[in-house]
Amino acid sequence: MNFTRKASFTLALAIGLTSAPVAWSAEAVIEEMVIVGVRENRVSKGATGLAMDFKDTPQSISVISQEMMESFGASDINSALSLSPGLRVERIETNRSNYTARGFDIRNTQVDGVGMTNSWGIVRGDFDTYGYEKIEVVRGANGLLTGTGNASGTVNFVRKRPTNSAQGEVRATAGSWDSRRLEADYSTPFNAGGNWAGRAVIATEESDSYLDGRSDERTFLYGVIDGQLTENSTLAIGVSYNDSNTDGNLWGALVFANNDGTQAEWDVGASTAQDWAFWNVETQTAFIEYAYYLPNDWELEASYNYRSSEEDNQLFYVYTIGGLDPDTGLGLYGWPGSYPGESNADIFEVSLTGGYEAFGAEHELMLGINYAKGSTDEAIRAVAPTDPAFAALPAFPYGMDVVAEPSWGPATVYNEREDKLTRISGATRLHFASFKAIFGFNAIDFERTATSLETPMAEDEISPYIGFTFDVNEDFVAYASYSDIYEPQDKYDFDEQYLAPTKGKNYELGVKTEWLDDRLLATLAVFKAEQLGIGTRAGTNDNGRTYYTGQDVYSEGIELEMAGQINDYTTVSFGATYIDLEDKNGDTTYTWIPEERLTFAVYQEVPSLPGLTLGLTGSWQSETSNGDSNHAIPVKQGSYLLADAFARWNFSDDSYVQANVSNITDEKHITSLYWVGYYGADRNYSLSYAYKF
Repeated sequence: MNFTRKASFTLALAIGLTSAPVAWSAEAVIEEMVIVGVRENRVSKGATGLAMDFKDTPQSISVISQEMMESFGASDINSALSLSPGLRVERIETNRSNYTARGFDIRNTQVDGVGMTNSWGIVRGDFDTYGYEKIEVVRGANGLLTGTGNASGTVNFVRKRPTNSAQGEVRATAGSWDSRRLEADYSTPFNAGGNWAGRAVIATEESDSYLDGRSDERTFLYGVIDGQLTENSTLAIGVSYNDSNTDGNLWGALVFANNDGTQAEWDVGASTAQDWAFWNVETQTAFIEYAYYLPNDWELEASYNYRSSEEDNQLFYVYTIGGLDPDTGLGLYGWPGSYPGESNADIFEVSLTGGYEAFGAEHELMLGINYAKGSTDEAIRAVAPTDPAFAALPAFPYGMDVVAEPSWGPATVYNEREDKLTRISGATRLHFASFKAIFGFNAIDFERTATSLETPMAEDEISPYIGFTFDVNEDFVAYASYSDIYEPQDKYDFDEQYLAPTKGKNYELGVKTEWLDDRLLATLAVFKAEQLGIGTRAGTNDNGRTYYTGQDVYSEGIELEMAGQINDYTTVSFGATYIDLEDKNGDTTYTWIPEERLTFAVYQEVPSLPGLTLGLTGSWQSETSNGDSNHAIPVKQGSYLLADAFARWNFSDDSYVQANVSNITDEKHITSLYWVGYYGADRNYSLSYAYKF
């Protein structure tokens, strides 16, 4: 049975299961100002595309609010996601990061619930968070959201939207390493009735670094307009621009392997970069959303999202063959590289959601179709193998000017890739008193063509999703969920051919309970997953390129999370995760993932000092290790705790000052052992002033 027939059969089956007649009213009563509710009362659609409260979603969900990001100075995505329980930011280089949850790479990202493409699972450049109201993290397999999935999770970025009244803010921040940041955010209705409104956001930032010779610049622009087209339809249009530029960036990070089998130790600011190194990434997005409100609270939504990204770089990688001499610091060799690239993505989505009556109760239904097309051009500026940049290097640490800039050749495209993904999905939530069941499916057709492929790839798959919740009482919910795993991979084998898609299964059991008059939500989850044939870094091939092999990985663990208000003055968040990762032989694998991780955050308004708010956040992780890609010895990072704090004083209704301290204890740590990384920032400070109007 081909994809079209399978998808049609599955769609018909889903509709048949829920084929009780829907009571359509001949006279639709729709408020003229539907858009008011849409602007201020948006509800997350969780793991299924159905609008559900987090407590009723049969998966673990965390939210990073705008207030949390602003309070702890999380102006970039890496800093923001570091605040999420159960998620780890692997800062593998200064300009490339990877996100993991439950032991696997997070490759599924969304913006306002629409799945975005994310090649390699690696994020290049620095992306600003000022354009988002909040960030949601759904942990576990989540194929219904994006069309493909693995056992890690999905990150959903929720854009800022126009407000119902005119309001705005400006903020200025200065801090360590001569960092400077300016922000402005303004929203206003365009007419007295408020039918149409717009919002404009701008942020610009410059900073030197604790790393020798590094400096960063970032500019972010975002604009959105939404409003009432007719009495029962709305339209939203938005664009964004993110320009991230870095000089003196790391490529491949530090080398920790000594030739006597010991692990090298460097200053926190140590860098292998040269002064001609840079990495610039420019990203543009645009979107259009149309919603039509049907009788009886049914809603038809259509959207188009566009994303383009261009990057240019000059990079310098260092490696060792037999390890560094701990006495002389010699043993490193250079490898220059320049890999400009361009990618574009077009994503169309149509969905229908609403309620229907069957078996004497009201139920919910979601049906959707999505088409995504993405293209990527990978280029290289070749350097002659006789160039001095390939030679042995002076003793490390060395200066930023010890290697002359190589003679770069012209940019030549070596791989052109195009991916097409078509999916049909559906889910229904059945209500039976205290018991609720979610049945869903996701049928996809995936095609890939590339100059590096001997033959085009063509895959089709149908994955089920099943979830159950049981209301033990009004405050206590037990849940269970199951999802198939299917994900095409972008990683190459030794012969530079793409690996086959990874497949598997994901299970989750848990309980959710609300305390203190529903102000505090606690979640306890037990999860288990098998991910077969997942691309795992294996070494370097004869062309000097990293290659991967398919590995079977089995993950199981437990998560605890609590978030909410203890009282009128105190807001808390706490998360604890334990993960056990094994290969097919039962041996421990992926040792760069900490087995235990704790996160916490607390905000405390001081009643005796009106206007003063104090906050503390932090994370602790257990020991990690990895075999250094430059040598056979394992590189280890002991357990460590990172903590940040802020103090904010609202000295008037519309103004405040805020002081932040990051890495309070000045903890020295390696950012990631995913590829063997570099040292994280030492203690640093910032001071902000904000005016709201």
